[in-house]
Order: sequence, then structure tokens, then C-alpha cells
Amino acid sequence: MHRLYPLRPSLLEFRGGSALYRDLVGLPLYETFGESYGSNGAIFGLPSWNLTLEIVEAVDEVAVDHHEQLCLYFPDNQAHQAAMARLRTAGVEPVEQHPYWEATGAVTFRDPDGREVVFAPFVYGVNEPADSSASGIHEFPSS
Repeated sequence: MHRLYPLRPSLLEFRGGSALYRDLVGLPLYETFGESYGSNGAIFGLPSWNLTLEIVEAVDEVAVDHHEQLCLYFPDNQAHQAAMARLRTAGVEPVEQHPYWEATGAVTFRDPDGREVVFAPFVYGVNEPADSSASGIHEFPSS
């Protein structure tokens, strides 16, 4: 199993961030841990069985870089709309976003720490919109 980390929410926002990813984004919560080697955290499942997202509580205040984004790619418009509906029902509103996300139909929200979380209605490399590479230079070194 592979883990993507670290998302390190501030001490005050760890529980709020965990609830956001579990209850509003809809990621299954696989495990929580407390005082494990001095850390508290939560491990969430992602669509592939062998990939997880781990959130570890920061001990000190953590500055969030305004370029820092977590992008969640949804397999289809129905899943995308369902996740966004949960956020909007909870009063979470979209924020101004990068032009690329605007052009591809994605929507950006902020988590409790102020980190941008992008909800993309496509899977990179699978069902990307035609406008995804309409601007700039795009190279694919692994091709």
C-alpha cells in the first residue's frame, strides 16, 4: 500500500480537516492513530486499493503556501457533482481558482487550514477535457 503524505494540518485544524475529507469529500477513513511515535493522524482510502492519503497533525503552526494544492480527480461528472454537493450543503463555497482548473471544469475549495483542494471532473490521462492542453507547452517524458 502506498501513502501520499504529508498533509500537515495545524494543531487546531486537524480534526476539522479529517472530518472534511471523510464526511464532505467522501474518502473512506481506514485508520486513525493517536500518540503513535508522538503523532496523531488519519489514513484515508483513495480509489485504488493500494493508494492512501495520510494526514498527520502538526505540532506547531504550519504556514500554507498559496501554491499548495491537493487535486482530487473524479472518474465522472456524477461523482464530481456528488462530492461538491456535500461541500455546498455544509456551507463550503468555491474560491477563485487557477485558469487551468476553470478551463477544465474543475472547482476549487479551501480546507480548514486554507489549503486549496481542487475537484476535477476527470481523471488525468484518461478522460481529460480537450481544453486541458490548449495553453502553453505540454511534454510527456514518460511516453
